[in-house]
Amino acid sequence: MPGADPIVREIYIDARPEDVFPYLTNGDQYSLWMGLSAELDARPGGLYRVVPNAQNVLRGEFLVVDPPRRVVFSWGFEGDGHAVPAGSTTVEIELIPQGEGTLLRLTHRDAPPDYGERFTAGWTHYLPRLEQVATGRDPGPDPYAEPSHRHA
Repeated sequence: MPGADPIVREIYIDARPEDVFPYLTNGDQYSLWMGLSAELDARPGGLYRVVPNAQNVLRGEFLVVDPPRRVVFSWGFEGDGHAVPAGSTTVEIELIPQGEGTLLRLTHRDAPPDYGERFTAGWTHYLPRLEQVATGRDPGPDPYAEPSHRHA
């Protein structure tokens, strides 16, 4: 069964790529904008594991780590019974210098056809939080981390 069209989201961040990149590869910095915790081993073959809320765990592995320009990891939900199993989709994040800042382009591939809208909504929620932390602001509590919010 073919996947949905790739999800592409872009956001401008008023920070240099080298200042944004650690928020994609360092677990402590990643969890400032997405998830309750993140265990990241940012090297090809290394673990990508994020706990976004009390019910779900995202797991995959890093496929490409090219500081400060690009990171690619596989992505899905840990555990049995998920329509999007761990590592079954791919997320690519490009950091493109633009003026004094960065154009971040996220492309999420291989999502099941009926998940495209849900994943689009998720990234539309999380990328502004990344922009806030990368520019030194506090995005506040994440409503997606609440126990009542289930991603899958």
